[in-house]
Amino acid sequence: MTRNVLIVEDEQELAKILKRHLEDLSCTVQLAFAGDVGLRVAESSSFDLILLDIMLPGLDGLEICRRLRARRVYTPVLMLTARASEVDKILGLEMGADDYLTKPFSVNELIARVKAIFRRVDALSEQARDAPQPLRFGEGALSIDPRSREVQVRGQPVPLTHKEFDLLLHFAQNPGRVYSRAQLLDAIWGYSHEGYEHAISCHINRLRAKIERDSAKPELLQTVWGVGYKFAPEGTPP
Repeated sequence: MTRNVLIVEDEQELAKILKRHLEDLSCTVQLAFAGDVGLRVAESSSFDLILLDIMLPGLDGLEICRRLRARRVYTPVLMLTARASEVDKILGLEMGADDYLTKPFSVNELIARVKAIFRRVDALSEQARDAPQPLRFGEGALSIDPRSREVQVRGQPVPLTHKEFDLLLHFAQNPGRVYSRAQLLDAIWGYSHEGYEHAISCHINRLRAKIERDSAKPELLQTVWGVGYKFAPEGTPP
C-alpha cells in the first residue's frame, strides 16, 4: 500500500535522508522547507502522515499543527523537535500532535514510529469497518461512531484528533477497565517507551476538556490514583 507523507523540515539534508528511507516503505513523499509552504501543502493535498519540525522559518511547527487541527485536518502528525524541554513536548501534544521525536534521533527509531502509526491507522480502519452501531452512553448523552469517527456530546459534535478519538474509543470499548499509561501507550501508540507516559496525560486532559461537564472534576475519564485511568459510563452527564 502506498502512503502519502509530507515532511516539513528546514534542514534539507535531513529531510532528503528521511525521504529516501520513507520511500523504502513504499511512501510517496513531498518536502517543504518552510512553515508557510508546509501549511499550504498540508491543506491542499491529502496525506497519511505529516512529519513536522517545530523550528521552522516563517510559521513554526506548533502553529502549523494548531491551524490544521482548528480546520479539522486530522492527519497524524509526528513532531520533530530539537527542543528537549518537557514543556515544549507537552505543547506539541496539546496542539494536536500525535507523537514526537527529539533530535538527534536515529532513522531506525523514526521508521519504527512511522510503522507504528501506520499499523494503528490500519487496525482502527479495520475495526471501523466491522464496527457495530455507534456506542451510546447516558441515554445518548455521549455518542461515539467508530465508522465515521465522530463524537457527539449532548447532541453537539465534538472534533477530536486521531489519537484523541482512538483513546476515547479504546476506553469506551472497555468500560470500567483500569489502564496504566504504559498499557495505553502500547494500545494506542503501538509501542511502550519509558519517559513518554506524559503523552497519555496530555491526551486525557484534552479529552476531558472536550467531553466532560467539568474537566476539573471528570466523571467519564476517571483517574485511578497510583494505577492509571478508566472509563466510567455511569458518569456520563445527563
